[in-house]
Amino acid sequence: MTTIGSTMAAAFLGSFVEVVEAFTIILAVGLSRGWKPAFAGAGLALAVLAALVLIFGPLISMIPIELMQFVIGTLLILFGMRWLRKAILRASGFIPLHDEDQAFASESDMLLRQSADRRADFLAASAAFKAVLLEGVEVVFIVIAVGAGHGLMAYASLGALAACLLVMLVGLAVHRPLSRVPENTLKFTVGLMLSAFGVFWVGEGLGADWPGADLALLVIFAIFTLVALGAVQWLRQLTLAGAPR
Repeated sequence: MTTIGSTMAAAFLGSFVEVVEAFTIILAVGLSRGWKPAFAGAGLALAVLAALVLIFGPLISMIPIELMQFVIGTLLILFGMRWLRKAILRASGFIPLHDEDQAFASESDMLLRQSADRRADFLAASAAFKAVLLEGVEVVFIVIAVGAGHGLMAYASLGALAACLLVMLVGLAVHRPLSRVPENTLKFTVGLMLSAFGVFWVGEGLGADWPGADLALLVIFAIFTLVALGAVQWLRQLTLAGAPR
């Protein structure tokens, strides 16, 4: 039960962040150039993603479970640590927080400047296509990574689907970027979860017998959390020490 819950939570939170970023671009395209190119680009990207899943999805079952856990665990550590590194730097003030309102304004401004171009609708659809495809690939990776190791793809997919539906329903209802979503906090949490999953699965792939079985995930997550929060405090002190007086 612990693994099922953590799998769905990791898939939901990770997908939520990615879908928010994709939706911001789709919304900018829809409000600047109309919903036809926005939905055309997004729909084509979803079709490509579905084709990739149909083509490569069945190959997963052909890979030995230990090898798959080791490979996916390694990728999860790399992927999770990348998110965690950025989240730590943002939380400590080393780099600015991600601003969805700013991203929306920037994308809208670019589309409006392209409005005189005869290819304006094509460029707008291309922007929506690239946003959905790039963020969608990361969602697919998250679902496969957190769900494939223990045969929990269905639960991971449900978590990702719930995130997609929630973002789309709220975003379309308010017609605004979801700038109030604490994105850096979500990325911080997801980075911790993916990194913990990665360590757990690399260990299982190498034949480790984790004390407490799936409950070891909680301990690994707690260790990562303590280290990450310590890093944030240390970097904040460095930032304050280097600030002009």
